[in-house]
Amino acid sequence: MANPMQLVTANSNWTIPNALSALRLLGVPFFFWLIVGPENDEIALVILIISAFTDWLDGYLARKLNQFSRLGELLDPLADRLYVIAALAALYIRDLLPLWVVAVLILRDVAMSILLIFLKRFGITGVPVHFVGKAATMNLLYALPLILLGTFPGIVGQVAHVFGWAFLLWGITMYWYAGLLYFRQVFELRQELHAH
Repeated sequence: MANPMQLVTANSNWTIPNALSALRLLGVPFFFWLIVGPENDEIALVILIISAFTDWLDGYLARKLNQFSRLGELLDPLADRLYVIAALAALYIRDLLPLWVVAVLILRDVAMSILLIFLKRFGITGVPVHFVGKAATMNLLYALPLILLGTFPGIVGQVAHVFGWAFLLWGITMYWYAGLLYFRQVFELRQELHAH
């Protein structure tokens, strides 16, 4: 039998992991402004590092303290997605990314949004997160700060630029591959629904 205290903790939205995710969300507009406004790339990178650490920490604490919630399941990927979007937009504005990169990534998100709208017709509000999708997002979260670091002078900037683009191209490939996996899952689910 489950511990009642654990159930209360798990079902509550007032959790430490959710608070960390909310703090990550609050950092997004400040991060964007730092890149496109004063072009203070150093502090922007520090915010990204703190965000990456809190991303790991909220997952660790959720497991350690058994503090899982539906809100947490929504906030964590939302924060990741907003940091990616903010970084894409900011780097494009700074002429550090070509338009095709932004277009390819946004097009995939539009395709996924259409897929979710289609699923709602069957009373399904989402699809299970695939590890390939999570890995793709992590690649993008590594790539974008490295591309920003690539603007720094010297060997550090040169190495960061190369690794940043490597992570970015691999991340874009996996991002679309994950999207195709989601579409396949939905196709199989639809086949099952029609079979019944």
